[in-house]
Amino acid sequence: MKPRMNFYQAAPDTMKALMALEEQIQSTGLEKSLIELVKIRASQINGCAFCINMHTEDARKRGETEQRIYLLNAWRESPLYTDRERAALDWTESVTLIAETHTPDDVYEQVRAQFSDAETVNLTMLIGAINAWNRLAIAFRAVHPVKVKASVA
Repeated sequence: MKPRMNFYQAAPDTMKALMALEEQIQSTGLEKSLIELVKIRASQINGCAFCINMHTEDARKRGETEQRIYLLNAWRESPLYTDRERAALDWTESVTLIAETHTPDDVYEQVRAQFSDAETVNLTMLIGAINAWNRLAIAFRAVHPVKVKASVA
C-alpha cells in the first residue's frame, strides 16, 4: 500500500486543530487506559491498521495488558473489563456505527450510569476524534511502521 498524501503537510492548520482537540480530550480526566481502549475499539471497527497499531502500542506503554488488548474485539464475552469500560465500549460501538445504531436509549442509559454529564460529552468527543483520525488515515492510506523481526544467528 502506498500513502496518497501527507495530510499534516497538506493542511497543517486543520491538523493543529485536531491535535488541540486530542490534547483537550487527554486533559479531561478520563482514565488514560479507557481512552486507549476506546481508540483501539473504534479503530478495529473502522479497520484502521495505522491507528490500531499506534494505540495498541500506546496502551502497552500505559500498562495495558496483552490479554485485554487481544480480547478487546470480543469484550462482551470477557470478564476482564469493568462496568465503566463496558459502558464506554458499547457507547464507542454505537457512536462509531451511528448510521446503523442511532445510539439506542439502552446504550445511552448504560453510559449515563457510569459517566457524569461532562464525562459523557468528553467520551463522545473522544469517539468522534478517533473516528476522524481513522477516516484521515484510511482515506489517505497512512501506513503504520513495519517492524522487521531480528534474525537469529
